[in-house]
Order: sequence, then structure tokens, then C-alpha cells
Amino acid sequence: MTTPSSDEPIASDAEIARTAEKTPIEDVVAPLGLEPKDLEPYGDHVVKLAPETTHELTNRGAADARYVLVTGMTPTPRGEGKTVTNVGLAQAFDRLGKSAVAAVREPSLGPVFGIKGGAAGGGYSQVLPMEDINLHFTGDLHAITSAHNLISATLDNHVHQGNDEGIDVTEVVWPRAIDANDRALRELVVGLGGSTNGKPREGGFVLTAASELMAVLCLADSVADLKERIGRIVVAYDVDDEPVTVDDLGVTGAVAVLLKDAFQPNVVGTIEGTPAFVHGGPFANIAHGTNSIVADKIGGALADYVVTEAGFGADLGAEKFFDIVAPAADLQPAAATLVVSVRALKCHGKDMWPVEFDALEEPDVEAVRAGFENLDRHVSVLQKYGVPVVVAVNRFPGDTDEEVDAILEHCHDDLDVRAAESTVHRDGGEGGIDLAEAIDAAIDAHDDEFSPLYEQDAPVEEKIRTVATEVYGADSVTFTADARDDLERLERVDLETAPVCLSKTPYSFSDDSSKNGAPEGWELTVRELRPSAGAGFVVALTGDVLTMPGLPSEPAALEMDLEDDGTVTGLF
Repeated sequence: MTTPSSDEPIASDAEIARTAEKTPIEDVVAPLGLEPKDLEPYGDHVVKLAPETTHELTNRGAADARYVLVTGMTPTPRGEGKTVTNVGLAQAFDRLGKSAVAAVREPSLGPVFGIKGGAAGGGYSQVLPMEDINLHFTGDLHAITSAHNLISATLDNHVHQGNDEGIDVTEVVWPRAIDANDRALRELVVGLGGSTNGKPREGGFVLTAASELMAVLCLADSVADLKERIGRIVVAYDVDDEPVTVDDLGVTGAVAVLLKDAFQPNVVGTIEGTPAFVHGGPFANIAHGTNSIVADKIGGALADYVVTEAGFGADLGAEKFFDIVAPAADLQPAAATLVVSVRALKCHGKDMWPVEFDALEEPDVEAVRAGFENLDRHVSVLQKYGVPVVVAVNRFPGDTDEEVDAILEHCHDDLDVRAAESTVHRDGGEGGIDLAEAIDAAIDAHDDEFSPLYEQDAPVEEKIRTVATEVYGADSVTFTADARDDLERLERVDLETAPVCLSKTPYSFSDDSSKNGAPEGWELTVRELRPSAGAGFVVALTGDVLTMPGLPSEPAALEMDLEDDGTVTGLF
């Protein structure tokens, strides 16, 4: 693979992916010790691990693997490059002679056709085949959609056929799901048209990535665990305000059948042939926002380095990985890589909301420095977990040397943390070697041990206050009357001491997206607590949360087309 020189324009992600010489999947996985009997091929470049192999490797253990979490500073709406850094860093370790795998989430069709476009990395640090991964891939998201809606259909049929469980139709909490952004489906009425069509009630849809089944799939570590989690999902409450579960509806087994193939992790190659797990895609807001535990565990059983990613900034993504995922999977994170960008620092330094991206193109080293308070707080948050922190400056084409050098100097001189410029988008793994070496050096020099922020048996209210004050920087937390009622309800589903999954804006440390930098002197308001009994955590809503996004004024879908020769265009 030949990457362009620094003064040459770089082709689009789609063009690079289309012209890349893909490594046969058997050659991609061979260094991991995987053989044909371990694989279920989906064409020449994608496999699922066979069920027996999935089970054996998940339980093998990975005591010596170095888990490197890729997270980021508070991002702009366009993102600062976590996925491209994740893929490029795995390639860099590979180039250094290390055994490494990348682990990332599967893209949802909602963002792909909405505002974000593709989500498979970019430039010379992306996973292939890019088009397949961004579209239907191996059908995992479709399977989750079907399984989710089987529960919905069974629930409404149960009410229609006599309602033996005494379900209160005003207390149905299980919506339907679709993998498309469609604001018209957020709130609706089902069962209209007479008694033969069921009992009329209010309902709605969520994006498939927001389904609790997605979180369940990604947190389960065996088929038995998957079925247990499915069975305890709360779908409604009865007339006595007692929870009704999927087990009560009797379809736990049928739902598991639909998820049978989706539970097996997908393996592909990066543009340089480094193995990559692309499995699961839970929301990073009302869910935990990471790829599957099975993929992470298997990656650690097969390789010395697992480079994995958490959604949004460190306040949302890394916190959930450290406090929810790592304890559930019994993983020991070795390091955290904090992705920062010149444009995001300038956005915070200029106190800019909404973001004016054209204004961020102008060189402004003083605005970069003014944005350091956001970077500094993220570093401080990550250090509270006892892991070494390395800052990755993801360089964009318009960034000046003076701006990049200012960030590196601040990290070295003021924060006393290692930092490196990353050019993995343009240069592939070669552009991440300095970062990989800095991470290794940080791990080797680190003496502290990883520890979650709160005790696992602490009450939900205490956990929420801990995250709000220790991570977000809030002075205090207030609970609405509805949230107080929800706290009492948690005891009936055995979640009074569950991990907490806080949902707030990703564009500020606070619950107000217009507050840049590192806000202080504010109070977090919790307005609702939703039990995710199958996932095993409690979702705390702190603002208006959209589980069904809408399309923007100019959706990415408008730029996509299929040529006569089968070429897909416009999928960035």
C-alpha cells in the first residue's frame, strides 16, 4: 500500500477503500492462530467465528493482553477521529511487530444515511470491505431489529388474546425498532381500526442501536448469559405496578434463536490487513456505547494488544467502559488514548455554540490554548481510574505546526502526560507509530492499578452523584419527583445497586450543549430513571434524549447512488 506524501491531496475514503488490495480473510486471521474450521465465511473478506470457537475463546481468558481504550475530548458534531485512530493504532502496533487487533462497533444505517455518513474509519486507517460494513454487513442489526419487534408483537398479541399477565396498556415500556432515522415514528398510536387489530395504545419506535437487545447482545458473554439477559428485560408493568418481562411472555427462546448468528463476532481486515472485530453497535448515550464483550475477550485471547473504542468523549464513553463494561467482562484496561483535535480545542477556546466549522479553519493558536481546559479535565477524569493516559493529536490537513506543537508542549510540560501527533488517516499505521510507542512507554512506566470509580454495591443514587461530581464536574445533583418514584421502582426489578448509564449531551461536560470548556458551578438534573434489567444497568436521563433521530435538512442519503457497474457512490 502506498500512501500519498504530505503535500499531495488524499482521495476520498470510498475511493481508497475501493482501490485497496484486500487481504484474503484467511490470511488476515492466520497470525491469530485461527483456522478454516473456526470460521464461517461471508464472502472472501468477512467471517463470523464459529459457535464452538466463540465459546472456547471467550472463556479462555486474556490475562496478559494489553487493552488500550480509545476515547476523546468533548467533540464537535463532526467527531474528532476516534475510530480512525483506533484502526490506525492497531495497524501501528502491527507494524512494530506486535500481535494486535482492532475492535469497533458496527455502523447503524440511521447515521449512515443521516448526518454522519460511513463509520468504518477513514483514509488509510479503515476496516474493509467498507461498503459492506456500512450497509447490511452480516445482518446483525437486522436480526436485532427482528428480535426486538418479535417481543413487541408478542406483547400486543398477549393483551389481545386475554392479557393473562394483567398488563396495564398505559404502562407498556417496550417500543418497536427500526434501523432508520424517522422522526415521524417517535410517538404514535397502535391498535387502531377496531378490536380485531388489537388494543389501542400509545407506542413508538427507537433506532435499532437504541434497543436494549443491542446492549444485551454486547454485554452477554455466552449463549446462556444472552438468554438470561433477554428473559429479564422489562417490557411493561401490570395493574399492580409489578414488572412484566420477556420470560413472562414466553418468547425468550424464540428471541435467542433470532440472535443466534448475530451473537457470533465478525472479523474483517483493516486496509493494511490487521485483524479487526466489528461487532455490535449500542447507543453511546442511553446504552454503554462499545463493541461486544465477546469481541474484546476473544481479541485478548488471540492477540497481545486489543485496541477498543468507546463512543463520544471520555465523560460519557470512557466512563461507561470503565464503570460498566470492564467490571462486567472482568477486563483490566492497560491504557487510555485521548483523541484531541485542533478544531475541537479551538471550538472550546472560542466558546462556540453552535459550531461554525468554517471559522475553525483559520489558524489560531491562542484559541487552541484557550481550549486546553477541556483537554485537561478529560485527562484528569481518566487518571482517576488508575490508567496511564496518552494524548493523540489527530491531525487534520489544515492544522498548522504551531497549533499542533502547542498541544504537545502543553501535554508534556503542564500535564506531564505523554502525547504524540497522529497522521493515521493519511499515513496508515506508519502515522501512528509514535503514538503506539508512547502508549507502550506509558504502560511500562505505570504502577497504579485500574479501578472503577464507584463500588459495585453502592446505591444507584450514590453512583449517579459520583459520576456527576467526579466526572462531569457538577456541584450537585437534583432528582425530579418522577425520578424519585423511579428510584423506588428499581427495587422491584432488583436494580437498586446496578451500574448507572447516564444520558446527557455529548457536546459539553455539563447537561447544556452550549457550555464549552470545563463548566463549573452547575447542578445536574435527573428527570427519569429507566431500568435496563436485561443489560443490567439503570439509564439516568438528564435532558431530552432522542432514541429515534430525525434526518437533517440534507441527509447523506441524497449524495448516494448505485452506478450501472454496481459501484456505490456517495458513501464517504
